[in-house]
Formats: sequence, C-alpha cells, structure tokens
Amino acid sequence: MFQDSVSINLARKGIDNIYNLQFSNAREVIIQLNRSFPDHPVVFLLRGILTYWENYPLVHINPSHASFEEDMHHCIKLSEENSNPDYEIEYLLANLCARGMLLMFYADNDLTIEVIPLATTTYKYLRHSFEFNESCIDLNYFTGLYNYYREAYPKVYPIYESLAFLFPPGNLETGLRQLQKTAVNSVLLRAESYFSLAWICLYYENNYPESLYYGRTLHELYPENLQYLAIYIKSLLLMKRYDEAEILISASADKETKNYFQAQLIILKGILQEKKYRNIKLAQEYFNQGINEIAFFGDYGNEYASCAYFGLSRINEANNEKEASKAYRKMAMKLTDFKRIDFEE
Repeated sequence: MFQDSVSINLARKGIDNIYNLQFSNAREVIIQLNRSFPDHPVVFLLRGILTYWENYPLVHINPSHASFEEDMHHCIKLSEENSNPDYEIEYLLANLCARGMLLMFYADNDLTIEVIPLATTTYKYLRHSFEFNESCIDLNYFTGLYNYYREAYPKVYPIYESLAFLFPPGNLETGLRQLQKTAVNSVLLRAESYFSLAWICLYYENNYPESLYYGRTLHELYPENLQYLAIYIKSLLLMKRYDEAEILISASADKETKNYFQAQLIILKGILQEKKYRNIKLAQEYFNQGINEIAFFGDYGNEYASCAYFGLSRINEANNEKEASKAYRKMAMKLTDFKRIDFEE
C-alpha cells in the first residue's frame, strides 16, 4: 500500500476524515482501500480508529469497545504474519499504530492489568522502529513518544516507575524534535503528532504558548474535532486570552455536540465567568453542573472535573468558607495528575 501513491493518499484522506469527524467519508475510503488491498492491516487499523473516534470517549462499558479491540488485534496479527521484507516498514507501522491505540484505550480506562503485558510485548517492535525512522517519517512518532515519555511519564505516574527501569533511557529534547518532524511530514500520524505536542506542552511542560500554538493548528486542520477545540480553548484561558476563548465557546454552542464536550464546555464557561467577568455565582453554577455531567465519563472527565473543583475551592475561599475550600481542593488534587493546571493565577 505504501508503495502506491494513489492508495497512500487515499489512506491519508481517510485518516483526516476520521479526525475531522467526517465518518461517512472515512467509511467510503476504507471500502475503497479494502477493494485494492483486501485484508491489509491498515484497513483494520482505520476501522478501529473510526470506531474509537465515533464513540469518543470510548469508555469500557460502551459495547463498541469490543469491535475496536477486535480490529486492533487483527491488525496486529496480520502485521506480525508478514514475511516479505519489502513490506516490513508499513507492517511495522501498522502494528505499532494498533498497539498504540490499544495502550491509549487501556490507559484512559485505567485498565493497568491490560497495559503492562501489552507494553512489554510492544517494546521489541518499538526498538525495531529506531532502525527505520530515517526512511519512514511516521516511525519518528513512536521513537519520539518513547524518547519523551520514557523520561517524563514515570515522574507523573509513579506506578510505572518499576516498569520504566526495565527499558533504556530516552531523551526529552530528542523526543519533541521527532514529534515535530512527524507533525509536519507524517503520512498517517499528523493529527496524533500535533495532539501529542499540544498535550505535552500543556500538561508536562506547562508551556502554554506552545500548547496554544499546537492547539490552534489542530483546530485549523480539524475544525470539527471538538476535543482539539477543547484543548485550544483551555490553552487560551490559561494564557488569559479570555476574549478569544469566549468567541470559540460561543461559536461552539451552535454545534451538534456530544454530552462529553458539552460537559467540558460548561466547565470552561465557569472559568471564563470567574476569571473574565468575576461573576462568582454563575461560575459556581457552571462548575457544579459540569462536575455532575462529566462524572458519567469516568477517568476521561477527571482533568476537567479537577479544574471545576479548583474553581469551587477558590470561590469558597473568597467567601471565607475555609473547610469547604479545603475539601474542594483536596478533591481537585485527587482527580488530577497535573496539579499545576489549576487556573490559580
């Protein structure tokens, strides 16, 4: 597939359709690719990614998780059965993409029991990718993630410290450079690369100007993707660019959105009311509403719920309700792994 320019452009189009939430267009692309390359692992990879985004956030109680996992495991199986050295790179890429999607799904659903064995068996394929990242741009995504998160992840999630020590050291700067390379030049992983950079700069580096740049770029590339819009708005609020954030929040109110984004949006509205308008009463209402609505999504909602609890803590502190303020702050700290993203300043 990767040696055929028409097919690779079609695959790129399908990926862009998925990340821009144009699911019917993506399905047509997958059908076309399957006609030309029946039972190619990339076909199952795209099907799985489509299921993931169509049901985002894909919580484990959603029945669609079964077809997602099935497609990803089948992609892995087909990739590992390849014996033709001419196709080694594209099958390695498909294998790592499927494993990466599964690891993300398991981690986001707090399924540690699934993460550790999959991460362990993925390592040999990841190390293999270092041999080809000069000849395949997309593989720089995985080497970049390894280089960065090998150093950064155990500091935030100590549960993985003992696992991390089993693997060679990474390099933060090298990892960021490799992700930047794939963001600009990748065939299949442009969206994931930009999002990884936005996430890293926001939560790990606390570099809000950089997270704003990557968030804005994501929104411009994929304007219908509400998760990319949310991280863009959040970065604007952290930069105190309230007018720009309000324009985006107001514009998104007219979109047909799922409950998950609406819950995020309500909490972001609360921050806007608190910080820009000093309307404490309305901010408090938004924070409480947002917490109630995002609770349905489990761990996926924790980061935004923590922002709301930090806001309620500030409001109660201002009202001289010291005990309530401490209780809300304790809840916020419990829910977030990134305790500096509190909108205190």
